[in-house]
Amino acid sequence: MSHINAKEAYKSLEERLNRFPQGAPPSKTLYKILEMLFTEKEAALVAQLPIKAFRVKTAAKIWSVSESEALKILDMLASRAILLDIEDGKGKKYILPPPMAGFIEFALMRTRDDIDQKLLAELYYQYLNVEEDFIKELFYSSDTKLGRIYVQEEVLTNDNEVTILDYERATHIIEEASHIAVGMCYCRHKMHHMGKACEAPMDICMTFGNTANSLIKNNYARRVDASECKELLHQAYEHNLVQCGENVRKGVTFICNCCGCCCEAMLAARKFGNLHPVATSSFIPKINYDNCVNCGKCVKACPIGAIDKIKENDKTIVKIDEDRCLGCGVCVRNCYKKSITLLKRKEKIITPANSVHRVVLMAIEKGQLQELIFDNKALSSHRAMAAILSSILKLPTAKRVLANEQLKSVYLDKLLSMNQK
Repeated sequence: MSHINAKEAYKSLEERLNRFPQGAPPSKTLYKILEMLFTEKEAALVAQLPIKAFRVKTAAKIWSVSESEALKILDMLASRAILLDIEDGKGKKYILPPPMAGFIEFALMRTRDDIDQKLLAELYYQYLNVEEDFIKELFYSSDTKLGRIYVQEEVLTNDNEVTILDYERATHIIEEASHIAVGMCYCRHKMHHMGKACEAPMDICMTFGNTANSLIKNNYARRVDASECKELLHQAYEHNLVQCGENVRKGVTFICNCCGCCCEAMLAARKFGNLHPVATSSFIPKINYDNCVNCGKCVKACPIGAIDKIKENDKTIVKIDEDRCLGCGVCVRNCYKKSITLLKRKEKIITPANSVHRVVLMAIEKGQLQELIFDNKALSSHRAMAAILSSILKLPTAKRVLANEQLKSVYLDKLLSMNQK
């Protein structure tokens, strides 16, 4: 690899990160964050890696080094959760996780002394909570959201139980996961270093599948079974935490248990109102005013401030802002009079089938589909290309047309035409 200076290395890495559908807008603060997490050499190397999963052979070829040397570097990066190392039927492969949910969180998912975590937390706070460009890009730059809300299952009525789908249940995700890991909540850990943390449980961040296994192997999270994970879920319910997981039906990689004072998605929902940083659940709470005593417990419990007391016809009542409401069910749990119940939303909530489907949708909506398909050396992976094209072919007609316009590809045009016959 030809020598480049530090500034070029970190700038190249910044550009690389922005090729994810959920990018990381450049700033002086991001530059300082990358300097803390990556050495100059590592930044230069990682900037050359594909966005999609790759094997040692691919990295060795890109870096012009031997496979044994590439393996050593990749395993070292995985040990610091900069990369994820994943096992499949053909052996080990690696993937560069997105900034969020990814290596930004991983750096604060355990206590470690190889970096100054207090300084890193202060930089994160500046980049995410003060500058806001990253949060706006992450949550509001596409119609398809990275995360979605799981309703609190313990408050569901018998009628709700009939209508809720398996993939809408956090318990189902837990029961189906091949690996389950629990680590430190990055949001509350960050706020702890800022002197702003709440008393909600810290070790309650859940990851699943290959992502979980990689974090477990590299000591960023601990392995738990489904039973313990469901106990932690119940603990999260009792602390009025909101379950926000990956916005897919199959292969969910994370469920965060979010408080309204520390967690990025809840803070964004509180600040930007009805724009919805994450997809809502398929439920909406309704108040029965015949037995509501106007105690205000639901007002205090709502993590995003979507419930308030208002004056209506010279009477003070509790009112739910349905445009802002995420449908988490926390308010129902806190109503001792059982005056609040959950009803199905009138509008259908569309959830992407899997991670590839979600990423393709986000890439199309942000005009980045060509970045996803014509990624660094990625066309050598026919399986990755096939997965992306398969997701495109399953999209609604308007999305497929938009995909074709972005690519201006004869190949894709023929595939789309064949699919319509």
